[in-house]
Amino acid sequence: MSLVAVPFYQKRHRHLDQSYRNIQTRYLLDEYASKKRASTQTSSQKSLTQQSSSERASSQTSLGRTTCSICAKRISTQEEEERESRNRYQSLVAAYGEAKRQRFLSELAHMEENVHLARSQARDKLDEYAIQQMVKDKLAWERHSFEERISRAPEILVRLRSHTVWERMSVKLCFTVQGFPTPVVQWADFDDTATYSAVATNAHGQVSTNAAVVVRRFRGDEEPFHSVGLPIGLPLSSVIPYTHFDVQFLEKFGVTFRREGETVTLKCTMLVTPDLKRVQPRAEWYRDDVLVKESKWTKMFFGEGQASLSFSHLHKDDEGLYTLRIVSRGGVSDHSAFLFVRDADPLVTGAPGAPMDLQCHEANRDYVIVTWKPPNTTTESPVMGYFVDRCEVGTNNWVQCNDAPVKICKYPVTGLFEGRSYIFRVRAVNSAGISRPSRVSDAVAALDPMDLRKLQAVHLEGEKEIVIYQDDLEGDVQIPGPPTNVHASEISRNYVVLSWEPPTPRGKDPLTYFIEKSVVGSGSWQRVNAETAVRSPRYAVFDLMEGKSYVFRVLSANRHGLSEPSEITSPIQAQDVTVVPSAPGRVLASRNTKTSVVVQWDRPKHEEDLLGYYVDCCVAGTNAWEPCNHKPIGYNRFVVHGLTTGEQYIFRVKAVNAVGMSENSQESDVIKVQAALTVPSHPYGITLLNCDGHSMTLGWKVPKFSGGSPILGYYVDKREVHHQNWHEVNSSPSKPTILTVDGLTQGSLYEFKIAAVNLAGIGEPSDPSEHFKCEAWTMPEPGPAYDLTFCEVRDTSLVMLWKAPVYSGSSPVSGYFVDFKEEDAGEWMTVNQTATANRYLKVCDLQQGKTYVFRVRAVNANGVGRPSDMSEPVLVEARPGTKEISAGVDEEGNIYLAFDCQEMTDASQFTWCKSYEEIADDKRFKIETVGDHSKLYFKNLDKEDLGTYSVSVSDTDGVSSSFVLDPEELERLMALSSEIKNPTIPLKSELAYEIFDKGQVRFWLQAEHLSPDANYRFIINDREVSDSEAHRIKCDKATGIIEMVMDRFTIDNEGTYTVQIHDGKAKSQSSLVLIGDAFRTVLEEAEFQRKEFLRKQGPHFAEHLHWDVTEECEVRLVCKVANTKKETIFKWLKDDVLCETEKMPDLERGICELLIPKLSKKDHGEYKATLKDERGQDASILEIAGKVYDDMILAMSRVCGASASPLKILCTPEGIRLQCSMKYFMEEMKVNWCHKDAKISSSEHLRIGGTEDMAWLQICEPTEKDKGKYTFQIFDGKDNHQRSLDLSGQAFDEAFAEFQQLKAAAFAEKNRGRVIGGLPDVVTIMEGKTLNLTCTVFGNPDPEVVWFKNDQDIELSEHFSVKVEQAKYVSMTIKGVTSEDSGKYSMNVKNKYGGEKIDVTVSVYKHGEKIPDMAPPQQAKPKLIPASASAPGQ
Repeated sequence: MSLVAVPFYQKRHRHLDQSYRNIQTRYLLDEYASKKRASTQTSSQKSLTQQSSSERASSQTSLGRTTCSICAKRISTQEEEERESRNRYQSLVAAYGEAKRQRFLSELAHMEENVHLARSQARDKLDEYAIQQMVKDKLAWERHSFEERISRAPEILVRLRSHTVWERMSVKLCFTVQGFPTPVVQWADFDDTATYSAVATNAHGQVSTNAAVVVRRFRGDEEPFHSVGLPIGLPLSSVIPYTHFDVQFLEKFGVTFRREGETVTLKCTMLVTPDLKRVQPRAEWYRDDVLVKESKWTKMFFGEGQASLSFSHLHKDDEGLYTLRIVSRGGVSDHSAFLFVRDADPLVTGAPGAPMDLQCHEANRDYVIVTWKPPNTTTESPVMGYFVDRCEVGTNNWVQCNDAPVKICKYPVTGLFEGRSYIFRVRAVNSAGISRPSRVSDAVAALDPMDLRKLQAVHLEGEKEIVIYQDDLEGDVQIPGPPTNVHASEISRNYVVLSWEPPTPRGKDPLTYFIEKSVVGSGSWQRVNAETAVRSPRYAVFDLMEGKSYVFRVLSANRHGLSEPSEITSPIQAQDVTVVPSAPGRVLASRNTKTSVVVQWDRPKHEEDLLGYYVDCCVAGTNAWEPCNHKPIGYNRFVVHGLTTGEQYIFRVKAVNAVGMSENSQESDVIKVQAALTVPSHPYGITLLNCDGHSMTLGWKVPKFSGGSPILGYYVDKREVHHQNWHEVNSSPSKPTILTVDGLTQGSLYEFKIAAVNLAGIGEPSDPSEHFKCEAWTMPEPGPAYDLTFCEVRDTSLVMLWKAPVYSGSSPVSGYFVDFKEEDAGEWMTVNQTATANRYLKVCDLQQGKTYVFRVRAVNANGVGRPSDMSEPVLVEARPGTKEISAGVDEEGNIYLAFDCQEMTDASQFTWCKSYEEIADDKRFKIETVGDHSKLYFKNLDKEDLGTYSVSVSDTDGVSSSFVLDPEELERLMALSSEIKNPTIPLKSELAYEIFDKGQVRFWLQAEHLSPDANYRFIINDREVSDSEAHRIKCDKATGIIEMVMDRFTIDNEGTYTVQIHDGKAKSQSSLVLIGDAFRTVLEEAEFQRKEFLRKQGPHFAEHLHWDVTEECEVRLVCKVANTKKETIFKWLKDDVLCETEKMPDLERGICELLIPKLSKKDHGEYKATLKDERGQDASILEIAGKVYDDMILAMSRVCGASASPLKILCTPEGIRLQCSMKYFMEEMKVNWCHKDAKISSSEHLRIGGTEDMAWLQICEPTEKDKGKYTFQIFDGKDNHQRSLDLSGQAFDEAFAEFQQLKAAAFAEKNRGRVIGGLPDVVTIMEGKTLNLTCTVFGNPDPEVVWFKNDQDIELSEHFSVKVEQAKYVSMTIKGVTSEDSGKYSMNVKNKYGGEKIDVTVSVYKHGEKIPDMAPPQQAKPKLIPASASAPGQ
């Protein structure tokens, strides 16, 4: 991969390999090297030549007389000069080479500079182009929005003007049109003299204009034409090549089957003689005798020895008989074959095929009539109608023309815009849906053809003429006259087409028309086209009521006003003038070829406006009709192709017109598909087999084709060589293919010809044989073998058969050699190295696709005889659809070999052979042939029947096969035959049992097949039981199920159960042993099911009590009840004690629940749910203990583990606590704490515990060793849920510091001064009494006790005294209280760690006063005093 960075603006370009840059350089270097080698070789050759010449000269000198000294000196001088010149030449050559090399190097350097310059310029150009493209892309949106603002439909400012010109003059037609985007203009013309139309189209609309061009021809003395009728249509002359060509077809296209939408090419290869490059015959293609022209659907090619017609997108319009005609002066060579085009798969299953042959007629300004042909609906429901669609040329907007389906195959499309071109299509509708659309029609312009008739040639002075419109000659008419000749040109059930003549005079102004209708007898008129005026003198009126008669009138109008109405038409009723045709008459089918049948029929009695016929076929004995043609054919004879050889068919025909299809014709007689009966082809391979001097024995081969009938014999004619007349040898046909001709003259030469005869007559005679000389054979070797035939031709092998020589020589024939070679090879090769005694041989190891010829040589004791005639060429290749012999056994156990041949004719016969000798032993074999099926039955198959069996079918293309019956196959067939003759009934399932819901036991088995005559019996413990209430027995022979149902299965039913079945010769038996444990299992299950059934008759539990855990970690006991009613009572019990629930269970819902929040061991016990009413009762029990309780804990662990929060740190005075919150926690859960992945056990230092919603780990008095990762794990029986926390670093330091603070605070709280108890908050005392307040205090060190009254210090006296004993008992005494002693008394207890303050309110009342109402005294609550506080206010 290249590592060179590509600029961003070049990344979207495709960069190719740049090795081309060195191509020119390499070429120059190669050229220089080759020239250098050539010059070197030339110089070396010259030096060698000079050396050899000098050597020859020296040798001649030495051989001659003695040379004188002068001569020798002259010679030496010459030699020196030659050496000098040679050296000079070599130096010049070297200098020239060096100069040439330097020049080449300079040229090479200059060229490399040019290449580099070109590369850089190209790269700059590409970069510039890429940047320009980016700018274009960037401006595209702006241009698009600008175009949208200024876009508008085309508008013609100056229309086309008509011209009249002389022949060979130039004429220019122009008009002015505006619109955005710029309109695309299309021109349409018919001939030089014609109406030219121009259509301007853009994305927003379409407009058109037209003008006439009249071409005049100057005729000299001839009288000129005074008027010209346009358009002029003359047929083209048929141009035939003047050269004589001989055309011979080599390969021809055959009958072709395709489907709509596919492609196909019809092609013929041919040999054209002479082969001239510039002159060729003319090739013409016809479909149903209509010349085919090239279009967007079809393309033609002729040349290079072939002619082809290609279809890019097939449609049923293309179906038909195609004929290729090669026309030359020598005549016409043609070939025809049918192309069948089936319907494409419908868009909706059951929808009809598409209509076809869409045509447009009578186009004018306002409307056009569209016609089509209906599809064949042999396999679909009938067509209910059609939808017609139109589309403007240049757009893809299809508009449906009719709201309701039109019933007939004709419809006038209205609402067209004048001057615009349209295409049309049609869709068929039936009860299943809408078909695919038809092929679109040719484009048609909405122009009035009457405009051409208004042109008129006016003769001027001299020989000049001008063409003008008749409108230009009209006078100044203000209001036009009424139209004339108003009549109905076409009447249908859905519409009426009115036609009329324009008013006369009509004036120069353009005319429009208005149509009015009136129901006969109503007297009121209704305007038909009130919204849209009609410009053409034709109009289709729709919306007519069925069964009512109408009259019509037309009014003309121009810019001056409206004319008087025209004359009223005669009453017209909307109805179909054309009716459905009657059914065709008698249908006859006759044989044609192996795959086709000729069908002919009588035309229907009523064949109004027939479009053609549809032919259907079906296989005899079925009712599956299939269409034979998919496009109506216009003649009453049709060749149906694509049929199966040997199959029997029935045909029917229906006629088609625009209204619909006729009833089906009567069905034809059953016909078998096979070739038509003809005379046989000629025999061939006439061979001389023996001659005794007065007679000759001839042999020949049967004709390749028998003509469809067995050959009855042969006629032989003879003549002497050089005689003209042939003489009949046998007056009656000779059956064998060998004949002895007597009465011959010894020594004369004879030739023979042979003709075969069948029921159709005598066929063509064979070509005359070779000249055979009548002289006696006396050689000791045998004569030639004859009648070489081949069978079982496969891809690499074949079997060859022949007949023994008639002349065996002086000793019997002992064997044969078989020789072969490829068809065009010269040397024969022998297949078998040793002679074979059989008259057949299987030749293997041949090459597939090669063609071989063979011959046979007979051998006796005297040697090898003369070879047989060479066989006909054989192509070694298996035929498509080759079938082989099959071996089988019929229903009666008879063993057979079977073979089918679909290519049989009436003359075909099956020939069965063993070891390739025809079987004639009726004691061991029986042959049955029915139609194209033949079987060889073995009457008593044994080892004597081992060998090779073969079958061949005459009058076919070599249909044959063989089968080797070896010991293994013999054993298989005999075993199968024995099984059929002594059959057993196969069982799908052996005897088995099934227990029903009511406790019933069903014993059953199923056989593969039971006939209506089958019988059976049940045997229990060797005793047959019959159908009764205790044993209900029945058999469904359709399914092969035999069953016995026992309502009550008891201990007495232990034993063996057997079913025996007899069905004709077949029988079967199946047993089931129910003894011991097997029986007890069935009995217990039956009892259980019976009790369950009884239980379910009253209220019962559909699902017994079970439990689950909710998302809130509550245990929920659940059960489902069924068959309850309002009176049913449901209860929850624990250990037989009724459980109170917040709400009653909803029995209608069928689900009852009991929640156990915060499960613990106190919830152990037996839980019971009971149902009860008058029908019965049911209970379901669940005991929560043991494994059930453990499983609940695990399930709760799963919920708690999923809801567990991350580990959090909480510091306490005792240490650091790690805690994990969860929905519920209990000690029974399997939890683990790990420190550094090591499991922790609870201890004084590490205490493990938890609450209902939390699990914790307390690290008491933490140290540095307690740092590390802590993990909390909770196991739910399957998975471990864990949370981790790394208690190290800053996290540990902060936690440890907080622990120290909390520890110090806890110590201070423990040792501070405090009041333990004893003082009330309120004291009430009568005046004069003594008040004693006593309490106990604590503190370490001993606290200081201070009393205050109303937050003021109390002065101690006899009236106020305070006493502290043992530093913990404190008392205050007030003697003789007075009202002045009332107030708030406070006691502060404090040491260095802090203290408490207690307030006591003292209330003094006088003697005799009522005691004040006050709240009962309570213990006074102390108030905390910090360690730093020293005053009571603090």
